[in-house]
Amino acid sequence: MEANEVQELKEHAEHGAHEESLRPVAFTMSVLAVLVAITTVLGHRTHTQAVLFQNKATDQWNEYQAKKIRSYNTSLAGDMLNAITVADKDKAEKIAKGYADHQQKWNEDLSEEQEKAKDLEEKVEEAEARADRFDLGEALLEIGLVITSVTLLTKNRIYWWFGMFFALGGISSAVSVVGLK
Repeated sequence: MEANEVQELKEHAEHGAHEESLRPVAFTMSVLAVLVAITTVLGHRTHTQAVLFQNKATDQWNEYQAKKIRSYNTSLAGDMLNAITVADKDKAEKIAKGYADHQQKWNEDLSEEQEKAKDLEEKVEEAEARADRFDLGEALLEIGLVITSVTLLTKNRIYWWFGMFFALGGISSAVSVVGLK
């Protein structure tokens, strides 16, 4: 075997050993890519949930407003019956009593409708808070993935550790959603 062949084999062995030492970095990058994908999907689903809750809250407030308008119109009609003179006083009183009964029921319904709408608005806020955590987790995981990939270019493991730091922050943010309502 010639001297240059020996040198070539030595360099090839050193290069292979160096690539072997970067396998954990490549594996870490693969895991981070999967975590980014999962966090992204969960974030998108949570944003969709917030939009759906917002639509329901809007519908609930619309129903509240419709009942409020009917209540106001009924109140006006009752006031008019009491203000004008009518030939058949008994019939007018009966109609006014019916309006008063409707008014009482609508007042109860209004408070229920308002409570339902407020509950739905709380669900919107909760879903948006969860979505924000997923978004932060996704961003930190992506930053961690990119910084970790710099390790392959520079062969300097400090980037791997920095990438892992950001990735842990992203994982923590995504997992913290479990503690939210």
